[in-house]
Order: sequence, then C-alpha cells, then structure tokens
Amino acid sequence: MLSQIIAVTAVNIRSIRERLGSSSVAIVGISGVVLVFVAVLSIAEGVAATMKASGDPLTVMILRAGSDTEMTSGLGGEEVRLIQDTPGVARDGSGAPLISPELFVVVDHPLKRSGSPANVPLRGVSPEAFKVHDRLKIVEGRNLEFGRNEIIAGQAAARQFVDLTVGRTLKWGESTWTLVGIFEEGGSVSESELWCDVKVLQPAYRRGNSYQSVYAKIGTPDDFQQVKDSLTANPRLTVTAMRAAEYYGSQTQTLQSIIRVIGGIIAVLMGVGAIFGAVITMYTAVASRTREIATLRALGFSSFSVVISVLVEAVLLALVGGIVGGAVAYLAFNGFETATMNFQSFSQIAFKFAVTGSLLAKALFYAMLMGLLGGLPPAIRAARLPVVTALREL
Repeated sequence: MLSQIIAVTAVNIRSIRERLGSSSVAIVGISGVVLVFVAVLSIAEGVAATMKASGDPLTVMILRAGSDTEMTSGLGGEEVRLIQDTPGVARDGSGAPLISPELFVVVDHPLKRSGSPANVPLRGVSPEAFKVHDRLKIVEGRNLEFGRNEIIAGQAAARQFVDLTVGRTLKWGESTWTLVGIFEEGGSVSESELWCDVKVLQPAYRRGNSYQSVYAKIGTPDDFQQVKDSLTANPRLTVTAMRAAEYYGSQTQTLQSIIRVIGGIIAVLMGVGAIFGAVITMYTAVASRTREIATLRALGFSSFSVVISVLVEAVLLALVGGIVGGAVAYLAFNGFETATMNFQSFSQIAFKFAVTGSLLAKALFYAMLMGLLGGLPPAIRAARLPVVTALREL
C-alpha cells in the first residue's frame, strides 16, 4: 500500500509543472490568507512582547485596592510614607527604601504618521525612580533636572509622535516643557512614555500631594509575598500589590483579545475562498488525469492510494503557499513599529510587529489544513471514478 501511495504521489507531483497555471491559483490564494493571518496576529504578538519586556521579576506594583490600572488608582503622600517602611522592600547602600511613587496622566499630542491627536502617557517620577527602573538609560541628550519643567521621552514615543526631539519646547494646558533627553528601557512599555518631575507635574494638573502608583524594588522574587502580606496586614493602608510582570501582562488583554478575534474572523473568511480555490485546482488536476488514474486503478492500484496522492498534492501546494505568505509577512512586517490605543489605560502604546516562530508555525498548519479541506472532495471523486467509463474518455 505504501509503495502504491509513493508511486502515484510521485506521478502527481511530476505533473504539476504541466498544470502550473491552475496550481498557482491555489498557491497565491493560500499565501494571501497566510500573509493577512500573520500580519494581523503579529500585532498581538508585538504588544505581548512589549508588555513582557516590562515585567521585571524584582519590581512590585502597588495600587489602591480595587484598581486594575494606574488611571483608576490614587494614593496619598501618607500612604506612600507607610509603603516606604514595609518589610521586604529593598534598600540602597545608604539604607533608603527603593520605591518610586509615580503620577500618570495623558496629554494630547499628534502622531507622526497621521497627524491625528493621541493620548500620550506623561509620567511624573522622583529621583528614586531611576534606582527602581534600573534598566533605563539616556541614549540622547541628558537626564531631566528635578524642580524644572523638563521631560525625557522614551525612544519609541520619539519615533511615533510629532516634535519629540531634544531641545523642543512643548506646551500642554498651562505648562510649558522642554524635552532634554531620549531614553530606552529594554523595549518595555515605558519607552512609549514621557517622564518628568512628579513634584512639578502635581501642581500643573492640580493633584496636590497625590500619586497613582508605587513601584517597589525587592531583593529576590521570594520577597514578594512578604511585601504583599505586610501591606495587606497594615490597617492604615488599602492597597493591592502585584508583580510588575502580572500587572503589565493584564494591561493589554482586551486589546490582544480584540486583535486575535478580528484576525481569526478575517482568516476564516479568506480561508473559505482559498479552500474553494484549492478545490477548483484539484478538480482540474483530477480531470486532466482521468485516464491516467483509471489506468492505475486497472493495473491494481487501490482507491485509497489515489485518495492519499491527491491529498498529498493539495497539502504540498498549500504548504508552498504558506511558506511564501509567511516569508512575505516576515519581511514586510517583522519589526515594523507603530502605536495604538490601549483600551485599559486609555493611552497610546508604541510597539513593534512580532512575526514569531510559533506564529509562523500556526500559519503553516492553517495553510495545510486549507489544502487538506480543498483536496478532499476531488480526492474522493478520483477514488470513485468508474474505471471503464474513465478509460473511454478522451
């Protein structure tokens, strides 16, 4: 049986060049589906990669209890002081606690590509922030001077938004700011933000002595539970603590779900068309080899071997289409940077499309599935072809 399948399949594959036109229809159709499938889902992969890069295992995120984002949280100065004394929080060489109380607001600023206004995150920080966010480094210009209306911009924000260059003067509301530096932080979400002195930002937005989050450094990942239990046990605090990786992983779940649902719907709709293309291609292949198939059947080749040979040809054509579509998607989209709205924080997040190996593997599997479904009806027809009738056909 195996030798029959190999023999018939080999004949089918050698004859593909004689049917190059019809075979190309299936290849192009499936490659188009794979291209769109990979392109759309690479957005979700890129957003997920950005959030994953933000999850330092030694950083704890502290918000008001019941808040799921910084935008809905609020902490007073006294609460920040109590958090400083929490057991388990790491300390620097002088014994000062490594915590960073921060204020998060959004400002209107246009995108470079479209010129349309966008919600750009503006984060107020204290000098201790640069000890907590210890991966951050200035790549252009200088760091901000505290006590002045100065900002530094993440390099992703600088690429996506208008006029975010060193030396530019920017005005939001009644305040004027000077951009003095560009920073990077390992591809994290912070690179989509602008940073300034929290003590300057508070009066500019009439926030008093309030913050929205506290980032705390811990010595080892195991210290997290001690910090969380200490905060929970303190009756003067109503806060929740979570690992930074957990927080950032939850921040784009809505966005990623929307993208994956839309991508799935598009892939299914386009996939139906590609399957019909594969059906037509394989029916044409079977029709052009009617006498050939009948002769093989008359010589003793089984119907099963004919079915398998047709399916293998269909899957191989689909695999070629999948490889072509995946390669084009990788070359065109991998690393392409853009920005979109994060519906949970109501601010823009800059990210790069990520065409990952696992995504390409899923796309190739989907391509072969389309080929299999497209080749099945013609394969069954070939197997059921009456031998005597087929031999009489011209």
